[in-house]
Amino acid sequence: MKTFQVQKSKLPIKIKIAYALGQLGWSILSGIIQVWLVWFYNPPNTVAIPQLIPRNAVFGFLTVIGLITMLGRFMDAITDPWIASLSDRSKNPKGRRIPFMAKAAIPFTLLTVLVFFMPSSSPSVWNLGWLTLTLLAYYAFYTMYVAPYFALTSELGYTEKDRLDLSTYIALTWFLGYIIASGASFIWPVFQGMGMSLVASIRLAIIILAVIGLIFMLIPVIMIDERKYVSAKPVPSDFMKALRSTFKNHNFLIFEIFFLAYGIAITIFQTGNVYYVTVLLGFDEKWVTIITAMSGIIAFALYPAVNIFSKKLGKKKLCSFAMVMLIIAYLYCSFLGMMPFSPELQAILFVVLAGIGFAIFGILPNAIVADIAKNDGDKTGEYKEGMFFAVQTFMNKLGQMIAMVAFSSVLLLGKEIGADLGIRLTGIIAAVIGFIALLIFTKYEDE
Repeated sequence: MKTFQVQKSKLPIKIKIAYALGQLGWSILSGIIQVWLVWFYNPPNTVAIPQLIPRNAVFGFLTVIGLITMLGRFMDAITDPWIASLSDRSKNPKGRRIPFMAKAAIPFTLLTVLVFFMPSSSPSVWNLGWLTLTLLAYYAFYTMYVAPYFALTSELGYTEKDRLDLSTYIALTWFLGYIIASGASFIWPVFQGMGMSLVASIRLAIIILAVIGLIFMLIPVIMIDERKYVSAKPVPSDFMKALRSTFKNHNFLIFEIFFLAYGIAITIFQTGNVYYVTVLLGFDEKWVTIITAMSGIIAFALYPAVNIFSKKLGKKKLCSFAMVMLIIAYLYCSFLGMMPFSPELQAILFVVLAGIGFAIFGILPNAIVADIAKNDGDKTGEYKEGMFFAVQTFMNKLGQMIAMVAFSSVLLLGKEIGADLGIRLTGIIAAVIGFIALLIFTKYEDE
């Protein structure tokens, strides 16, 4: 395959924006699953969604939706490095990354929608089979788009400044996508007002958001000419050799263990937000979007400061500080609704604490992995950006799996107003995991 030489100059702003809009698209789809999946199939009793799958405990401590989600994340353990390896070794004349993203975008979108549709309107084995298959396929195409997408962070960012800028841009669009996904609760009441049922209204709102996500995912596919901005360097190593080589990077492994804890924390926020809002604080579902938007606004406001201070203080110090803030935030959220001041003020304080942590983690992890991948490639001569980001993506999904299984299982201890022990314990679990990861992160060497 011909190798195209990249201009050693600042990446054009239009390419940075086009790249970041792809993140906006797939974060909408991811946000739909993170925010609404568990709630849709295991809602509080006050929500009039009919039972579509069993909601009782399995093996005494798991839920059906938790088991299915765990199976999906297990599939990611296989597909993440495999797809990354295919991408790293690709000799497609159009590039190593964009062709994968182009093929994945439409099925990724379609499966996000199909996860919320059932063959039967009552619990059945067909519903369980349908949900399992569609969710497994969803995660496969998620990886097919996201793993090559993140590899471009390192490849498009020729300089450390460009890589940090790209990470800042996609942090912004990731939160925007998550806010848009959580905004489904503002859309479906419109259709209910037209006489549609709650379930049909929710599904239609999800379809609309998924189509919006698809449009944004196609922007980098159309606008970024990988041959012009990326030096195509297919990796000759086979799958297992590339994977072993990636895991030999000791510093990378330490960071990924730390990042796993963040994946758990952010997923508990995403999945638990609707329960914190409706059960602990007594608000309706629309407050999910309000609180999410507030945390996003705080993060946006802090992004320039994160960009500046990471260059002055180093990424390790800021990441450690971010984890401390998240630990405090999750301990605090366990007491929401119990403090002697208004629910609105309690929500604001939680958003401020969590927003600081999300601002830092929104930018630095991708920049850190991009730096590590670039440095590793310079040392070894094999540029395995796809494999490095596949491990990063897998850790994020593993964190989501642990969080969603733990969350749905702990909910068995109480998820209703007045019987909310399960919801409160989720914050304590997240805080403990974060503290352990923080201790491990002391061994990381800031590059």
